Amino acid sequence: MRHRLLAGVTVLFAVACVAALPMRAQASLPPVVNGQPLPSLAPMLQKVTPAVVNISTKTRVRVSNPFFQDPVLRQLFGLNGSPREQDEQSLGSGVIVDAAKGYILTNNHVVGGADDITVTLQDGRNVKGTLVGTDPATDVAVVKINADHLEALPIADSSALRVGDFVVAVGDPFGLGQTVTSGIVSALGRSGLGGASFQNMIQTDASINPGNSGGALVNLRGELVGINTMILSPSGGNVGIGFAIPTDLASTVMKQLIASGKVSRGSLGIQSQDITPNIARILGLKSSQGAVVTRVVPGSTADRAGLEMGDVITALNGKSLDNADQLNNAQGLLPVNSTVTLTVQRKGVTRQVTAQLTAQKIATLDGAKLDPRLTGVTFSDLSDEQTSQGISGIVASSVAANSRAAQAGLSSGDVIVGVGNRRVTSLRDMQGLAGARPRQWVLLVATDDGFNYVLVQ
Repeated sequence: MRHRLLAGVTVLFAVACVAALPMRAQASLPPVVNGQPLPSLAPMLQKVTPAVVNISTKTRVRVSNPFFQDPVLRQLFGLNGSPREQDEQSLGSGVIVDAAKGYILTNNHVVGGADDITVTLQDGRNVKGTLVGTDPATDVAVVKINADHLEALPIADSSALRVGDFVVAVGDPFGLGQTVTSGIVSALGRSGLGGASFQNMIQTDASINPGNSGGALVNLRGELVGINTMILSPSGGNVGIGFAIPTDLASTVMKQLIASGKVSRGSLGIQSQDITPNIARILGLKSSQGAVVTRVVPGSTADRAGLEMGDVITALNGKSLDNADQLNNAQGLLPVNSTVTLTVQRKGVTRQVTAQLTAQKIATLDGAKLDPRLTGVTFSDLSDEQTSQGISGIVASSVAANSRAAQAGLSSGDVIVGVGNRRVTSLRDMQGLAGARPRQWVLLVATDDGFNYVLVQ
């Protein structure tokens, strides 16, 4: 113990001696060495960081005790069965892209379904945010705030990015406050990562962690090239594999959300699937590359272009397609009325087919017309892209924030595959079940993690 005390005194003496010396040296690096300025990201970040905001959300959900559903227990213990409400909170980031109008780009999973949105600016101001629109299919959302003296980031052409370009990520990881990390573009055009239906991700090793979602990925000129959105990690923390939505995609979605509050996507009007070894053998194909057409919607643009069941699409606009997911992804990322050139194989002959992507007409149904308890929900049939991926059910295409369904846990974009013990494959099935006037709506919802029940009373 005495030795420890002497050691401590020695350290304190040394510190005191150092403190008494003239403070000539600075802790920071010198700005110039041998007449050459040292590189620094600080000047660029001084312009970038004021445009990156923190977003906190609050969502009210109903929590019901399962014992409330048993009439015997309700009578025995005098339970009234009224569900209680609790608030769920989340944190994320966002990027101001229009200072005059207060538009902020962020992720759908940051603000989708939120009842309250609070935007915290770099100068400490807290401003109420209004949700302009969300697009679960690309995980893009737009929030609007009314505030003075905002600063916005210029948006760069993300298609000019190359693997190896330096990038900087700015956000609010773990609620620590604004944080900056740097790295390079590790890969481009990543898809099939789960979550969003349509992906064309930038992969980066710039550290992205929980809370960074919706934040900025910028180039060395301080221009926005991507919206940070997800990581790939076995532990939940950063391991050098992060992804951002490129601004070319995010900007296209944002413009539609601002104009109409929703996104319209083009479709060829086909369903397709991957080429298995058996399909390749039956069709006499030498390769399993591409997507085989399994259905052509009558009267669709594909039908007019002459596509047939059994055709194999191997490229779109000159870019090779490995599977059906890539074909669906390519369609979903292009604007309505885009003209595309398809490379098609039919009976050993390769040819080029030109077609125009047209807006797919999807039937919708107002939940209030089914049952007053479903007021605030709009149901729709699945898109061609979803059915071609083997999904079966209907979609809750929009869910009002304060509706019973939202409070029960239903969110926009959820796919409903069953009601109670009955399977649901179309809006007609839903209408038939509503005619039976169920005592409660027990919705079986498919998610990335499996299935769960949503009880709407």
